[in-house]
Amino acid sequence: VQLQASGGGLVQAGDSLRLSCAASGCTFSRYTMGWFRQAPGKVREFVSAISWNGGSTNYADSVKSRCIISRDNARITVYLQMNSLKPEDTAVYFCAAGPPYYDVSRFYSARGANDYDYWGQGTLVTVSS
Repeated sequence: VQLQASGGGLVQAGDSLRLSCAASGCTFSRYTMGWFRQAPGKVREFVSAISWNGGSTNYADSVKSRCIISRDNARITVYLQMNSLKPEDTAVYFCAAGPPYYDVSRFYSARGANDYDYWGQGTLVTVSS
């Protein structure tokens, strides 16, 4: 499985960005897809996830009202729309692919890096104040 994240950049506080993650080498629709981020000097943290069929989504409290995750299985791509960006959103954003987690409760608990098997290279988001 190869994952290629893109869409990062330098923006001002209050702006929006849409991150994309294109997958290859897998049956995309069988995977839970997630976004994580890592700020300088900090541990990688969960941002959002979407279930294998797009029926369930999960968000970290810090982004819940500002982000929307979606997937297009035909385009084998997952997106993260980020609105009202804040300086504290500055980080490298990684997309990840994990098992389908057919059990919904298991899907919602899958917020750790160990819950995902494949990782993209990351895209840098910098938000200036």
